[in-house]
Amino acid sequence: MGKELRLNAFAMNCVGHQAQGLWRHPRDTSADYRSLDHWVELAKLLERGKFDALFLADVLGVYDVYGGSPDTALREAVQAPVNDPLLIIPPMAHATEHLGFAVTCNLSQEPPLPFARRMSTLDHLTDGRIGWNVVTGYLDSGAKGAGRDKQVSHDVRYDIAQEFMEIQYGLWEGSWEDGAVRRDRAAGVFTDPARVHRVTHQGEYFRIDSVHLCEPSPQRTPVIYQAGSSAKGTAFAARHAECVFIGGNTPSKMAEDVAKLRDLAVEFGRARSDILVFALATVVTAATDEEAEAKFVDYQGYVSETGTLALMSGWAGVDLSKPDQAKAGAASSNAIQSVAASIASGSAPAGRRVGRKVGLGGGGPAIVGGPKRVADELEAWAEEADLDGFNLAYAVMPETFADIVEHLVPELQRRGLFKRSYSPGAYREKLFGAGPRLGDHHPAARYRRP
Repeated sequence: MGKELRLNAFAMNCVGHQAQGLWRHPRDTSADYRSLDHWVELAKLLERGKFDALFLADVLGVYDVYGGSPDTALREAVQAPVNDPLLIIPPMAHATEHLGFAVTCNLSQEPPLPFARRMSTLDHLTDGRIGWNVVTGYLDSGAKGAGRDKQVSHDVRYDIAQEFMEIQYGLWEGSWEDGAVRRDRAAGVFTDPARVHRVTHQGEYFRIDSVHLCEPSPQRTPVIYQAGSSAKGTAFAARHAECVFIGGNTPSKMAEDVAKLRDLAVEFGRARSDILVFALATVVTAATDEEAEAKFVDYQGYVSETGTLALMSGWAGVDLSKPDQAKAGAASSNAIQSVAASIASGSAPAGRRVGRKVGLGGGGPAIVGGPKRVADELEAWAEEADLDGFNLAYAVMPETFADIVEHLVPELQRRGLFKRSYSPGAYREKLFGAGPRLGDHHPAARYRRP
């Protein structure tokens, strides 16, 4: 028996997330993304299946690299239209008791103080069940929407992120002391001002002189997720992340990446176990292998190659409608470095084959079969690559997750690989078994008041 796995559902507040074209499937409901009922029912389903969290992706900008136009992305619903992911979390949290919510927010387009308030508010409203997936952006269209001509360079984005994190830690951990809030009706004192402190920062990219606007939330700092795979991104994750999201199609390559990440964490004064690693996968399951395989073939019939190419073009920062030029262009990409590098090296297809390869699974493995076969594969991947869990993308919403809850979860529980009940407490407590606050070895701890 291997270690207990953690499972997140991977979704986005849009129509076409990872499986491009599948919104056309007659049983798919992702086009109902504007409805609160759609999200509340999903949250209830996931909690019934004891999922650890709903991991919400997001992107600011439209995929306009493919063909030099957003037309394909708009026509085929390639992560557009896309609504704000934060606003759907409170009603889902209200309808559940234990499910965590890891939400993607691009710090490159966030002023530090309003962002700190927004996350503290979510931590309050979810009773400490919020996580933040830290991203720096990769679409020039998003930078243009924020008033810039294009993104700043990849490595500089991580320098900006480092400064942004220092400010957030100051606001969340150091601005309000633990006993600052008194709620003393008789004395007429709600907050002791002597125990609330200004956060001052004058750096290369940000200046701030302010107290945090929120009283301390259950976790103070949300659970920190990160998914960078470049040298800068991996170092950032090793320093800051508690959960790291990785992609890849071979467990041996994942094992190398995970070992490097954990080694770097130790260099930063953290323990190897301070970081939980989640791998991307798409599971298509049913009662039997044959039923699952038939379902997968059915799903493949709806995959859009052009929609997938539009998505991958945005990820890589190169126009895959021109495969003869893509390899050379990827070498100097300013977008997602791991995707660009795979195209530049020739290890990923730069032409239409990418649509068939990535159309179901978003670049991660598609694991197809009955519950025993799928459990075998997940267990093997986790053991070889030293994974702690999986971010499970969907092919058809919510059918993919309903099938996992009905077929896969009981098999994992039978093997002792998945919990039968939730642990009490905040999201961080459920993940790590300690208190709701960040551990003493995390850089955020340096900002706490004695």
